[in-house]
Amino acid sequence: MGAIHVHEFMSLDGVIDAPTWTADYGFHPEMGEAIGAFTQRATAILLGRTTYEMFEPAWSARTVEDDPGAPFFNDTTKYVVSGTLAEATWRNSTLLGPYDPQAIRRLKGEVEGDIYVSGSGTLVRALLADGLVDALHLFVYPLTRAAGPRLFAAGAAPLKLSLAAGRTYDNGVVYLSYLAAT
Repeated sequence: MGAIHVHEFMSLDGVIDAPTWTADYGFHPEMGEAIGAFTQRATAILLGRTTYEMFEPAWSARTVEDDPGAPFFNDTTKYVVSGTLAEATWRNSTLLGPYDPQAIRRLKGEVEGDIYVSGSGTLVRALLADGLVDALHLFVYPLTRAAGPRLFAAGAAPLKLSLAAGRTYDNGVVYLSYLAAT
C-alpha cells in the first residue's frame, strides 16, 4: 500500500506559494540529500493541476546531467488531480479527474511504495482534511511572507503529527519531517 509523502518549501508563517523567495538562501547540498532520500522510496508522484503545469516544462526537458532529480520526475508515474485539464502530455502521466478522496484511497491501495507530492497546495490541503497524508517533509525558510497560500488553511481541523526527523542547515533552513499520528 502506498503512503503519501508531501514535500513543501515553506516560510515561517506557513506560506507555500511558488517558492521563488527561496533563492536568496541557496540550496544546501544536504537539502538535496534529504529530498533524494524520500523521493528514492517513491514509486509514484501525485500533483495538482497548477503544479503539474509548472513542473512539466521545468522538468520534462531536463536530463540527469542537468539535475540529478530529472530521472525521478520524468520516469516516475505521475497522477494528476484536475477537473479542468483535458490532457496530460508529460510522459508517464495519468489524469485522475477532479479531487475525490475515494480515488486517492484507491490509488494508495494500488501503489507499491511511497507517493510523492510537491507543491500542489489545494490538493495537499484536501488530502490533509481527509486524513490521507502519511508524512510531511517541510523545508522551513527563515522569513515571513505575510500573504499567500498557506499549508494549513484558516479554519482547518486540528491535526496531530509526530516529529520523525529534523535538521538545520547553514543557510538557515530547517528540515522537519512529520508522520501522521496514529
